[in-house]
Amino acid sequence: MTRASLIGVFETGYGKLGADVKELAQRAALGAVKDAGLEPHDIALVVLSNSMAGTLSGQDMVRAQVWLRGAGFGNTPMLNVENACAGGSSAVYNAMLAVRAGVAPVLVVAVEKMFTGSREVTIEALERGLPADLRGAYAARFDGIAPSLLTGFNALWARRMLDDGRATLEQIAAAAAKARLHASLNPVAQHRARLTIEEVMNAPPVVDPLTRPMCSSFTDGACGVVLAPDDGRSPVLRGAVVVSGDGTVEWHDRTAALASRLWETAGIGAGDVDVIEVHDVTAAEEIWTLEAIGLFAEGEAGAATAAGDTSVGGRAPLVNPSGGLIARGHPVGATGLAQIVEITHHLRGTAGQRQQGDPRIGVTFNCGGITDGDASVMVATAIEAR
Repeated sequence: MTRASLIGVFETGYGKLGADVKELAQRAALGAVKDAGLEPHDIALVVLSNSMAGTLSGQDMVRAQVWLRGAGFGNTPMLNVENACAGGSSAVYNAMLAVRAGVAPVLVVAVEKMFTGSREVTIEALERGLPADLRGAYAARFDGIAPSLLTGFNALWARRMLDDGRATLEQIAAAAAKARLHASLNPVAQHRARLTIEEVMNAPPVVDPLTRPMCSSFTDGACGVVLAPDDGRSPVLRGAVVVSGDGTVEWHDRTAALASRLWETAGIGAGDVDVIEVHDVTAAEEIWTLEAIGLFAEGEAGAATAAGDTSVGGRAPLVNPSGGLIARGHPVGATGLAQIVEITHHLRGTAGQRQQGDPRIGVTFNCGGITDGDASVMVATAIEAR
């Protein structure tokens, strides 16, 4: 079976950016192609991920064809992927399958433009990652409690973790402080100002028990990767798994099942992971995910985080060295691809001040959408250095 190498990567940077969505998409596409040593006409297939442009930019369909028009790709076949916050990693999954089928090289582009001048419209677009027929019930459940349905669900999970004794509020704050530390070392991150644990805990509240730095925020940004048959030099996709949730399994149980499938598919275990990017919509979610996937026993991830074990300079595994969703930024449809770009840098040895040692195995866990406390889609990838 042909394995897919990550031969080119690029990021535009993340935050409140002046460029429109088309410019961001083209910058990411051309940057990744250039990093791969190719030209646009060399690309055999483009897969583009975006989640919110139908509401925020007026482009419901044929986004790749519209945004990359005039960038030199001509009549290259283009596919569009929408899978909520897991769109970027889902696009890579499809690209991997294409390479295995003999279609290569494949360019994956992921882009999101969330700052459009109306906070209310952006929240509306985000909440379209929930089933339309259930949003009314969710709104009644969180009315007067949370600023959005998504933060309402995440606050419930954080409170449950505290009530069960799986972590303390200080440990959740430590995860947020770590995210800011890592982001300060990442030149493309959105929130690069370092914060202490005390500053995180004393920051303005979002919804109990979460404060502002514990939560992800609106983010513009784009990134791209080029996949090709294994060249014996570039990091290679060792395995990838996609699962869908229908509301019958709790989010963290779904994560545990996904991890089991990834370890089996990739032929590795949790103990083999050197560097990992997890989907930390909140700092609490990072801690719970590390336990759900088996990197730490129940109740131990928070203490390890507070002790600095998961930070740059700590004991492996290195967790969310990009700064994660809460500090690098969470450009919804691009988030999963941003995770993969970060892992690729570490396996290449090009992560700059975030680089720790000579990692062999990097992993990403990415999810999107919520259906009755279940993740609507989850994608996990394992990447190996060469």
